[in-house]
Amino acid sequence: MTPNQETSFPYVARLAFGLICITILVYWMYILGSIVTLMLFSILFSMAMYPLVTWLERKNVGRVLSITIGILTFTLIGAGIVMLVCYQVADFTKILPQLIEKVNTSLSNVQQWAFKHFNITPSRQLNELQKYTQNLADGGGAMIGTALTTTTNMLANLSILPVYVFFLLYYRDLFKQFFYKVFKNIKKTKINEVMGKIYDVVHSYLSGLFIVTLIVGTLNSIGLLALGIPSAFFFGFLAASLLILPYIGILVGSILPIVVALVTKDSPMYAAGVAGVFFFIQMLEGNLITPYIVGSKISVNPLAAILGLFLGGTLWGIAGMALALPMTATLKVIFDAVEPLK
Repeated sequence: MTPNQETSFPYVARLAFGLICITILVYWMYILGSIVTLMLFSILFSMAMYPLVTWLERKNVGRVLSITIGILTFTLIGAGIVMLVCYQVADFTKILPQLIEKVNTSLSNVQQWAFKHFNITPSRQLNELQKYTQNLADGGGAMIGTALTTTTNMLANLSILPVYVFFLLYYRDLFKQFFYKVFKNIKKTKINEVMGKIYDVVHSYLSGLFIVTLIVGTLNSIGLLALGIPSAFFFGFLAASLLILPYIGILVGSILPIVVALVTKDSPMYAAGVAGVFFFIQMLEGNLITPYIVGSKISVNPLAAILGLFLGGTLWGIAGMALALPMTATLKVIFDAVEPLK
């Protein structure tokens, strides 16, 4: 066999080789998780800032100044959102004494019901509760330590995120030349087409997510206000912000207002009403709002999106869940462009 002859390997050998490569890739993605997720978030923020930066450059503003203005603009927007959240949290803390009193009353009613129906004395119930509370505290200590470590690492990464974003935008032409040289056997027009589609998909996702969050947050808040739930805007936009976790985010965000409705209202029908409002808005968002705003560019199969969501969560935690949908959509664009992967 001459060196120029093609070697045809059996399907089993090619499959095994592919699985080994995927395993090695996933292993290193897990080991370098903090670096990889930071870089991916930097790329997402760079794509979000790109239209503003290029607009400023067309106005004869230098690239360095344009990028700096873009980063400062997004930083101010983020700071404003954080201030609003802090204000809503402060407003929510005002009803905490009422919540605590209601919880104590509910616990007392549960104790009386347990004593009446199961002959379990309140002292025994209290002992069992203290035992489970101690076990929870013992197990929660490590959890709190892990959460503090994760939060510290996240804040440290956020402090360096603007640096990555700056250089990604500043050297964007060099990255394009890099892809030209890596895939030198592919026409530049094809590479430009794929990169353009990836940008369109990711940018549509980011801009659409922001608009959908505003709409869904407003609808959630109106529904909670109609039911008389305290801190309606806080709970409404908290649930809407969890849309970054597709399909399950708003359902997770509905748990807290349902609990508040059970505690602050005399009838459990208010909690059922909260669940109904969030379910209706979830259906509205999934079938009308998101398809209309985002359009057909994010055409990811729901099963693939949910699978990517759980795989991302297993690999990188919450950051992986947030990155799941844009990464899945990007992979779909790449697979569509590569004939053997279609």
